[in-house]
Amino acid sequence: MKLRLLICVLVILFTTSLAWIAAHPLALLNALVPRGGCTRFVNLPYGPNLRQRIDVYMPKEGNDAAIPHRKRPMVVFFYGGSWQSGNREDYLFVGEALASKGFVTAIPDYRVYPQVVFPGFMQDAAAAVRWAKLHATMYGADPDRIFVAGHSAGAQIALLLATDRSWLAQAGLPANALAGAIGLAGPYDFLPLRDQTLERIFPDAIRSASQPIHFIEGNEPPVFLGVGLRDKMVDPANTERMAVQLRKHGDFVEVRRYPALTHEMTVGSLAAPLRLIAPFVPVGPVLEDVASFIDQR
Repeated sequence: MKLRLLICVLVILFTTSLAWIAAHPLALLNALVPRGGCTRFVNLPYGPNLRQRIDVYMPKEGNDAAIPHRKRPMVVFFYGGSWQSGNREDYLFVGEALASKGFVTAIPDYRVYPQVVFPGFMQDAAAAVRWAKLHATMYGADPDRIFVAGHSAGAQIALLLATDRSWLAQAGLPANALAGAIGLAGPYDFLPLRDQTLERIFPDAIRSASQPIHFIEGNEPPVFLGVGLRDKMVDPANTERMAVQLRKHGDFVEVRRYPALTHEMTVGSLAAPLRLIAPFVPVGPVLEDVASFIDQR
């Protein structure tokens, strides 16, 4: 009887744990991130709104010693969330991953729907990049090596900054302010919309201005596009069409396709716990590919 009761309790605990993990995957990844590999500066304001805050991850000496301390690249990473949700604290694992490669990493929050609609979050993104460029040297980074990166909706934001230079100009930045752009599982050419909430987020009168693919002219910074071929949320064809147009205009673009990765795992595979099992599970070398792209610039 006691054994049966114990088994029932263990089954309940196991089932509850699986349910919690499924509901809080980012929390689990962050809980398993090793501490001490970088110095974290949190809740830094880049604007007056409470959603205009940024966290910076500064590599400790010894992380990729090949990068001189004062010449480290700085990556501004925009998370996804369908332009409706997300918190920078949930992406500690991204900050740790990029810092482990010797990159200073800035992860901003930005205003989302229903607080703002397009282009509100683009204005915040440009302001975050301006903050990064102005403060790069304080964190041992090179202000001339600012990269924008993002996953999902964040990839749309990052690539629109790289293709439509008007956002940089509005923030008082020159057209060549970016050393490169990195998109993971991003929507770059996602019209027409088939979701009523997205139709509200992207007003019809200016909807076409939200598409990074519409602004390619041939003077874009180098671009890295990573996509999981098992992505059921954002059609991988977005990546292919974006790459075709960049190449058509003479821009440099590197495309990496990961056959085993889903939409979520394209960014989740950056996490230290999943990097450890990479030799045994086909999670994809996303971090290594991104780091190689940055190191070459």
